[in-house]
Amino acid sequence: MRSLFYGVVVMTGVLMIGCAADPFVDKAPTEHVRAQLAKLADVELQTDVGGLSAGDLKALAKLHDAAKIIDELFLLQVDADNPRIRQELHQAKLPDHLALFDIMFGKWNRLVENEPFLDLEEKPRGAGFYPVDMSREEFESYLIAHPEKSMEFKSEFTVIRRQEGDLVAVPYHIAYQSQVDQVAALLKEAAQLTDDPTLATFLNLRSQAFLTDDYFASDMAWMDLAGDLEIVIAPYEVYEDEMFNYKAAYEAFLCRVDHEESAKLETVAHYLNEMEANLPIADSYKNYNRGASSPIKVVNELFAAGDTKAGIQTTAFNLPNDERVREAKGSKKVMLKNIARAKFDKCWIPIVNTILAEEPLQRVSFEAYFNHVLMHEVSHGLGPGNITLANGRATSVRDELKELYSIMEECKADILGIWNLKFLIDKGVFPQQLEESMYASYLGGMFRSIRFGIDEAHGAGVAIQFNYLMENGAFYVDADGKLNYDVDKFWPAIGDLARSVLMLQARGDYDGSAALINTYRTLTPVMENYIDQLKDVPVDIKPIFTLEEKLEAM
Repeated sequence: MRSLFYGVVVMTGVLMIGCAADPFVDKAPTEHVRAQLAKLADVELQTDVGGLSAGDLKALAKLHDAAKIIDELFLLQVDADNPRIRQELHQAKLPDHLALFDIMFGKWNRLVENEPFLDLEEKPRGAGFYPVDMSREEFESYLIAHPEKSMEFKSEFTVIRRQEGDLVAVPYHIAYQSQVDQVAALLKEAAQLTDDPTLATFLNLRSQAFLTDDYFASDMAWMDLAGDLEIVIAPYEVYEDEMFNYKAAYEAFLCRVDHEESAKLETVAHYLNEMEANLPIADSYKNYNRGASSPIKVVNELFAAGDTKAGIQTTAFNLPNDERVREAKGSKKVMLKNIARAKFDKCWIPIVNTILAEEPLQRVSFEAYFNHVLMHEVSHGLGPGNITLANGRATSVRDELKELYSIMEECKADILGIWNLKFLIDKGVFPQQLEESMYASYLGGMFRSIRFGIDEAHGAGVAIQFNYLMENGAFYVDADGKLNYDVDKFWPAIGDLARSVLMLQARGDYDGSAALINTYRTLTPVMENYIDQLKDVPVDIKPIFTLEEKLEAM
């Protein structure tokens, strides 16, 4: 099936047809590719490595080398043919197409619902994690016939391949052995160089984890990092696997900790049990077993690699995803303040200036935006995780909701982010005046995510919220065509939606989740109107990293 874009191209006669010498005969026109590149605002990230110890600087150089290999790993996870395609693009002297390919980690445009721009081939829902000719039904039928293979087939750290016509699960450390071995060696070297004993412990354990695909011990050590560097390097998020949300994608963050800002937010972690108790569901569904450590770090990003920088840049993250670690130590919330500020200035402010009514526009603030992002990450660690179904079977929300998990989880975190922000304002953790900008900032920020596309997990989750709150009168379009909100209708609506999403997770209700998504994940005329008004506003940022130059100059 052809995408809308290519239907237009064919009608206007732009495509080159039958040119055997060109491996990309169905490629998008250069002007279209340049328009896609223009949707991302260039931002040179200020890289401050001054004051780091000599050992940490040497370790950081090794970690930078390892992170660049993470880019190679994720490229393979998206599509095993990607290295060949990239080489052909280079040889064909198509610099704009190559630039978009590098940003998207493949030939599908993540800003336009994975629209292909080098040929007409649709992106497989399972990316490069499964055989391209394998259907969802074949996978599930195979496990019914071979239940003993369920654990390895559903593992976050295996790829599914065909061998002699049969499906097999291949561990990551075998499937990607060359790159994995290089990363493991670099992590071990970095561990020997750093002056931070907590980082050394983590890196030694993480080096071993790359060779075994057992990340538990290193995840536990990661929770205890206490130095100037915050390092993430592993396969974590499952968004790329749109078939089942089983398979984790490689990513890396190299960050410098802002200890002063982190200390300001650390108070939030003391209220985790109170926030859990305040969830709008029955006590029997609440989860007080996800640990109480849950550190909060404010950092500035020095470099990112792999899944996290494919298309849309990450503003904050909540890791690890392993429920065993969460129950033992909680999860760590990491806020990328320089990324958040760049998005706010380049994308968020132009959006709210365009779509918000005058009164709420005067109330927006970076503090409200940043703290909602914080509470979004905190809220990932609240609510159902490991669950027991009505029939007594122990399982997890992730396993039961399958490919719907990411959408439901992002929707939950957004809703509870605003719910818990208000809770902590009432507790005096955040200043009372923050509430004045909370509603406007939440509403205005929705279209930043919706513009990512409603097939993407974050955009889909926001579309559900926006349409539900519009339906219930919490949001409305005023006489001037601008967006506004009704506080009196807001809290009943947000409470009802939070309750619905949490209970669907608590019950592992796949069909109910699908029904909610199908009802509210829709691009309404109201949304389309505002998206059209924002067509000249950058969708996101494209960070320009200067870490390598800074390290070479030291």
